[in-house]
Amino acid sequence: MNKIKCPFCKDSETKVVDSRDSEDQTRRRRECEKCGKRFTTYEKVENINILVIKKDGRKEPFNREKMKRGIVIAGSKRISDERIEYIADEIENKLKAYESNEVPSQKIGEEVMNALKKEDKIAYIRFASIYKNFEDLDEFKGEIEKVLKRKGGI
Repeated sequence: MNKIKCPFCKDSETKVVDSRDSEDQTRRRRECEKCGKRFTTYEKVENINILVIKKDGRKEPFNREKMKRGIVIAGSKRISDERIEYIADEIENKLKAYESNEVPSQKIGEEVMNALKKEDKIAYIRFASIYKNFEDLDEFKGEIEKVLKRKGGI
């Protein structure tokens, strides 16, 4: 861990004498153990910028609202706004923990489907029907049958 250096004497032996958290940062009042002077530092969590790799290879910034919109449409009249926010938060946190800041769009779709499958089977089928681009009713029926076999019914 990097130590904070005193801006006056450049010594790295400093101590925190006061700390205050605000919504987006932490203010720390520090004192240099060598020269005794005090100074303030601010800590802010750096947002991880996620890039989505589209099927055609293009890259674009992750758009949480776009992902959430898909969840809202699939969960319409079935999943509360609070649960939708929670699901979106969980998926975004998983994406931030991904081994790279570049995430294939398929990974995002899979994460949404997995979350919806746990939350509400009908919302899952709604989302899967668009995401998997079913060509006909047989594909749609096949996906419903898979869900029925896994959990003993919708």
